Amino acid sequence: MLGLNRQLVQLEKEGKEIKVGLIGCGQMGRGMIAQIESMKGMRVAATADLRTDIIQNAYMSAGVEPQQIVTTNDIETAERTIKEGKVVASTDVSMVTALPGVDVIVDATGVPNLGAEIAWKTIMNKKHIVMLNVEADITVGPLLHQMATASNVVYTGSAGDEPGCIMELYDFADALGFEIVALGKGKNNALNYEANPDTAATEAKEKGSNPKMLASFQDGTKTMVEMNAVANATGFLPDKPGMHGPSGTVKELPDIFRLQEEGGILSNKKIVDYVNGVAPGVFAIISSDKEEVNHEMNYLKMGPGPNYILFRPYHLTSLETPISVARAYLQQEATIAPWYGLQAETVATAKKDLQPGDRLDGIGGFTVYGTLYNQAEAKAANALPIGLVDPNVIVKRAVKKGEILTYDDIEQQNESTIWKLRSLQEKSF
Repeated sequence: MLGLNRQLVQLEKEGKEIKVGLIGCGQMGRGMIAQIESMKGMRVAATADLRTDIIQNAYMSAGVEPQQIVTTNDIETAERTIKEGKVVASTDVSMVTALPGVDVIVDATGVPNLGAEIAWKTIMNKKHIVMLNVEADITVGPLLHQMATASNVVYTGSAGDEPGCIMELYDFADALGFEIVALGKGKNNALNYEANPDTAATEAKEKGSNPKMLASFQDGTKTMVEMNAVANATGFLPDKPGMHGPSGTVKELPDIFRLQEEGGILSNKKIVDYVNGVAPGVFAIISSDKEEVNHEMNYLKMGPGPNYILFRPYHLTSLETPISVARAYLQQEATIAPWYGLQAETVATAKKDLQPGDRLDGIGGFTVYGTLYNQAEAKAANALPIGLVDPNVIVKRAVKKGEILTYDDIEQQNESTIWKLRSLQEKSF
């Protein structure tokens, strides 16, 4: 089989292209549009966002002429536009997911409930779905993956996101027969459980990012969510609630991630974790019981063993998403998916003392952060998944700062799509 780059060139030679429908034109979406405009055999044919001026600016910044951008919410007009080789800007998500001329949908919204709804509609429309929305994936991904398989389409996470990059290392090591001890990522900033949009505002302004999104990185939620996705894809589990989160250099990690009786920090092998001090980057700690393999690894300057590190020092976020689009369309393969079902759960933990009547404001907000548990522990505690947290959820009894929230602690008003899918998932598995 030709490599993806050669297959894309061949598509273009045949006068064809993979037509992408993008939902969400924030930083991730804009970057993806620009990258795809540089590629062969692929184009973002339609984009939906609350503001069409943002979409227009994204296309023009990528080199698309203004007259080639048609703003419409009418599906017939949009389909005609795509056939003419132009691109569509729309505020109608449902229209973009239903467009016959679109082959693959990419969700770049970052909103769990919206992401779940987008994936559901995409699969119902018999299209491949690429999720940049890891929060939705860890909440209802097993159900969506099962639905996609039954519909003969691909449900996948994205290359460039850290879970996807970790999966590349895992697949490489697993195919070669190495024992995989640990999978992990670097954390970019010091853990601050109290981070919120106000405390993150100044740095967010300097970086041109969303304060709520930045707070979700600082309070650890994003790290927990990402390693949750890896757990569901591989069957690996957090060694303890919240993971260890040690500090160390790349060179030190093979010794850090050893069993406690061997001088390391682990109670178990096949774990997921994160490290302060190696960001940006993702890693796999691998081992072998074969003398010749260890001799060769030593010769190749991989270290003295028995553990070795595979380290990737970069991830290009949405700029790599087109790789997952191409794999889904050309090879019917996922970059990463919850093949092992719900192995772990990122549960809502009180960021401050919560009182009856308080509304939970979502990921990166003022009320909760996420803590990664194995699924059995989370279920035994009746813990509330972080992906179900939104302003429709109201606290009905006091919860102390640092305590996990349970389903018994809250009540849900106006049941959202992700809540309905989660309920269906729990009945199905």
